[in-house]
Amino acid sequence: MPTYRDEGVVLRTHQLGEADRIVTLLTREHGKVRAVARGVRRTSSRFGARLEPFMVADLQLAVGRSLDIITQAVTLGAYAPVIVADYRSYTAATAMVETADRLTDEDGSRQQYLLLVGALRSLARAEHDPSLTLDSYLLRALSIAGWAPSFGDCAVTGEPGPHRAFVPQLGGMVSDEAAPPGALRIDPATLELLGALLTGEWALAEASPPGVRTRASGAVAAYVQWHLERGLRSLEHVDRGAR
Repeated sequence: MPTYRDEGVVLRTHQLGEADRIVTLLTREHGKVRAVARGVRRTSSRFGARLEPFMVADLQLAVGRSLDIITQAVTLGAYAPVIVADYRSYTAATAMVETADRLTDEDGSRQQYLLLVGALRSLARAEHDPSLTLDSYLLRALSIAGWAPSFGDCAVTGEPGPHRAFVPQLGGMVSDEAAPPGALRIDPATLELLGALLTGEWALAEASPPGVRTRASGAVAAYVQWHLERGLRSLEHVDRGAR
């Protein structure tokens, strides 16, 4: 049975039989992989805890007929225990892995893998507010997938900004002439925060007041829900409260 090695972050797991588990991974080189981890639910398992959601591991897998088989797992990023211990981080991470699951397939994307691992690492280290980390991740993940929002020039006409109308189905900010009736209006402070989250200007993002963050999160959620067509279930449960 041929084998291969790769790095992977655990997106989700499902029980299989009495002691096994199906693990869905986003890997660095092989895209999204569904594999069986045998015996991981037994207390004597050598690597059960290494294959929980949000964990990053160096993996050896054997190619199977329908599902590959994980034969070895060495922890590279033990992010799960820290993230799960903080509810805000946990809800943010859950939305992240669901997004990665929806945006990737077997062909994969190294950029998506690196972005997700970096975001989970940032959550575990409490580098930024979890809500900001999540919104930044969502904007960047959609950009990598080909849906980069425009927060400057009009997404329809290219007319230089700034503009006030935000229309997710048109690609972001649009001029008044291109905006449909009832389009969401974005104030300058919220628009500045959205741009900072997309480009990783963390000093500016961290200086934003709670009300601006709330409005920015609403715009990000609308953009994500439109482009993913089916809503992210986990996004509804994200704890956006201040620390």
